[in-house]
Amino acid sequence: MPNLSSFLFPLLGYILGSLPFSIWITRFAKGVDVRNAGSGHATTTNTIRQAGFGWGALVLLLDITKGFVPTYLAANQDSVPTYIIALTATCAVIGHCWPTFAQFRGGMGLATLGGAFLAVNPLAFLVCLGLLILFVLVIRHSARASVFAGILAAPVLWLFNIRDAAFWVAMGCGLVIAIRFLIDWNRQYRELWLDREKAGKSPE
Repeated sequence: MPNLSSFLFPLLGYILGSLPFSIWITRFAKGVDVRNAGSGHATTTNTIRQAGFGWGALVLLLDITKGFVPTYLAANQDSVPTYIIALTATCAVIGHCWPTFAQFRGGMGLATLGGAFLAVNPLAFLVCLGLLILFVLVIRHSARASVFAGILAAPVLWLFNIRDAAFWVAMGCGLVIAIRFLIDWNRQYRELWLDREKAGKSPE
C-alpha cells in the first residue's frame, strides 16, 4: 500500500515536464517564440530550425532530463509501487506536451519519454527507439510513425520479455504520445530530411 507521499512523484513529474525549455531558450537566443514558426511545437527540432543546432542540443538534453529525474526518484524509493513510477513518467510527458507554464502549448513528448525509459530500463529505451526509427523508415512520415510506435511500444517490450516498470511506462506514455502526434497526422514535414517534399511541389 503506497503512502500519501508516493503521489507527490506524479505531481513532480508534471511540474518538471511543464518546464518549457525550448520556449525559454529560443526566446533567450533569438527573441522569438519557438511555437510561432516551423512545426508550431515546442520541440528540439523546432529549436534547431530557429536557434541553431547547439541550442537545440541543449533543449534535447534538458527535455530528456525532465523525464529522467522524477522517474528515477520514484523508481528508487522502496515504498513506491510500479504504477506510481509509470504514472510519474506519464505525467512528465503530459506536462511536456501540455505545460502549465506555457499556456498548455508544448512539445511532443518523445525526448521526455526517452528520459523516463533511461531512468527505469535503458534496454527498453533502445528497443523503443529502434521501433520508432523502423516505423519512420517504413512509413516515411514522422507523426504517423510516432503514433504507431506509441501504440505498439508496450506490446513490443512484452515480446522482448521486458515486463518491469518500463513496460508500464510504455503503456501510459505510449498512449499520450499516440494522442499527441495525431494532431500532425496529415502534416507535411518539409523541414525534415526524410519527409522533404520535392522542390516546387505545393502542400496539400
